[in-house]
Amino acid sequence: MGDYMSIIPAAVLRNLADKLYEKRKNAALEVEWIVKQLAVAGEHEKINAVIHMLNVDFTYSPQANHRKGGLIGLAAVTVGLTKEAAQYLEQIVPPVLNSFLDQDSRVRYYACEALYNIAKVVRGDSIIFFNKIFDALCKLSADSDANVQSAAHLLDRLVKDIVTEGDQFSIEEFIPLLRERMNVLNPFVRQFLVGWITVLDSVPEIDMLGFLPEFLDGLFNMLSDSSHEIRQQADSALSEFLQEIKNSPNVDYGRMVEILVQRASSTDEFTRLTSITWINEFVRLGGDQLVPYYADILAAILPCISDKEEKIKIVSRETNEALRAIHADPSEGFDIGAILFIVKRQLASEWEATRVEALHWIATLLVRHRAEVVISYLNDIIDPLLRAFSDPSDEVVLLVLEVHASIARDTTHFRRLVGLLLRNFQSNHLLLEKRGALIIRRLCVLLDAEHVYREFSASLEGEDDLDFASIMVQALNVILLTSSELSELRALLKKSLVHPAGKDLFISLYSSWCHSSVATISLCLLAQAYHHTNFVIQSLGEEDINEKFFIQLDKLIRLVETPVFAYLRLQLLEPGKFIWLLRALYGLLMLLPQQSATFKILQTRLKTVPSYALNSEQLKRALSGNPYSQILQIADEINKNHDGGNMYSAINFPSRMQQFQNMQQRHRMHMKMKLQSRHSTSSTLSQELRRSEGFSRPSPVQDISRPSSGSSWSTAGTS
Repeated sequence: MGDYMSIIPAAVLRNLADKLYEKRKNAALEVEWIVKQLAVAGEHEKINAVIHMLNVDFTYSPQANHRKGGLIGLAAVTVGLTKEAAQYLEQIVPPVLNSFLDQDSRVRYYACEALYNIAKVVRGDSIIFFNKIFDALCKLSADSDANVQSAAHLLDRLVKDIVTEGDQFSIEEFIPLLRERMNVLNPFVRQFLVGWITVLDSVPEIDMLGFLPEFLDGLFNMLSDSSHEIRQQADSALSEFLQEIKNSPNVDYGRMVEILVQRASSTDEFTRLTSITWINEFVRLGGDQLVPYYADILAAILPCISDKEEKIKIVSRETNEALRAIHADPSEGFDIGAILFIVKRQLASEWEATRVEALHWIATLLVRHRAEVVISYLNDIIDPLLRAFSDPSDEVVLLVLEVHASIARDTTHFRRLVGLLLRNFQSNHLLLEKRGALIIRRLCVLLDAEHVYREFSASLEGEDDLDFASIMVQALNVILLTSSELSELRALLKKSLVHPAGKDLFISLYSSWCHSSVATISLCLLAQAYHHTNFVIQSLGEEDINEKFFIQLDKLIRLVETPVFAYLRLQLLEPGKFIWLLRALYGLLMLLPQQSATFKILQTRLKTVPSYALNSEQLKRALSGNPYSQILQIADEINKNHDGGNMYSAINFPSRMQQFQNMQQRHRMHMKMKLQSRHSTSSTLSQELRRSEGFSRPSPVQDISRPSSGSSWSTAGTS
């Protein structure tokens, strides 16, 4: 240290290391005056010697007071050098920056003070150390000592002023440093970072918007901070950036969309709302730039449509509608497969609103890109679309029917749809019971009722599962007789005997309606083929009349009393003209148990048939004896006097009768085989049970290990 005595007096050096701040301060003023004189004299070597001495003997000293003196001394040197200080910064600044890591909080405090005084002198020339200064300030903002934090804040404000007033700042070099620290959780560091982002964004010469994707995720991460102040600061910064995006012609939407999509699934409501709001603006502003990201955006907004927060739901719906309104083409990067993949996944969502919108998207794609969807992706989405028939929401079921109807516009896919529906109904009887009527009625509206019923009939005619075929035909028959959507179909069937189109439809349905005797009777009554109805009724055997038959017959008799069969009841006013109708109804009456409610309903109706319409001789006979047995004889005689051949010439009813009998015989054989199988299984189980009981419960007087000569399981006994 003696070599420096000629430059700086020993007393000054002693005071510079004194424990009292005032002595160190006065010594620093002496150093400042000495350096100023050296600078005026151009003694650069001596100035370097002084700086070197302060670094080696003071700032890197193991003694804390020496380190404090070294820091204030370096600041004094800078002040003394004034305009010439810039050329010595490489020697002055690094030791100060190193002191920010000192274990002694007072040393860290004086390091902030020293760098503050240095920066005030050199201003923009300190920018070359900006990244290191920023890194140090970032750490000091979370310092455990409140005084150090305060000193760091003062230094931070000065550095911000220096950056904003000059043009030497390099945003390109700064951004990687910022990005590294954006995910720090410390609240003081977060405030520090948001403050810098806001300041830099306010400088017109600095394009922070261009680098927004680098730190956008960090800002969104701060929206869920536990500190209200930090959330507010982050939101304010994001709002400012969003406004800039709206006013900027050149924005990199792609990278930011990826961040927003991830943040839209955040558990924090405020983060979700902000991200969805940004996505909403992007969809409106981005246009063609967003086409490659449509699937990602859709993956974010569809779940949010069902968010528990009302604001999020509203913005998500608006975004979804805006996105769907944009017409994009695969040639522009629109990925139909990616969209359908997202939609398919959302069809399994637990939320109804999300499932509904997913179906709207499929419907939209079918309208705009039907060929691509049907040819390339139908097999991928058909299973979830079929499962949607079992959805608990009626709205979902109605929408999925529209989608299926859109797919089934051509014959091939229409037949495939009917086949898949039948297999679905076959494997899930509950679906047929709960939703069958809704599905079939809606399909009749969307795809033409006659077309739908003809295809169902054609598919069921050769159905091997006879039990299912019978159940399905019964369901179709009830829908046919009760649904307002099928009124035109019923009107056409009423003309079966006089109109070619009615005849073709009757024959088409008859082939599968034969799976159910009551359905066949219903169809014949609807077609006014009363003569044939009688033959069907007369052909029923003992095995045909069972509990299921009575259940179906009960439904039919009650339907006769509805407006659908009003024409039939009016025809009873002319029993002479419609004697076969009268006979058919009496035939049904004779099949019903007399104590049943249905018997009384039909009996009451038949009692209202006017007797004046019959001729006097017939009337006498009808009124004498048993009226029900007499009326059948009268019907036979009237039939002989009326030539009904022309009425039935259009349809080959003998052939239809043979068709019905053949089908019913198949059902009888099927039922017989089922009964035999049950008896066989029951017998086997009984034998096994008896053997099991024989071994498990032996007689107390018989040793099962030594069977008697008369035992049924001895060799002699079995032979």
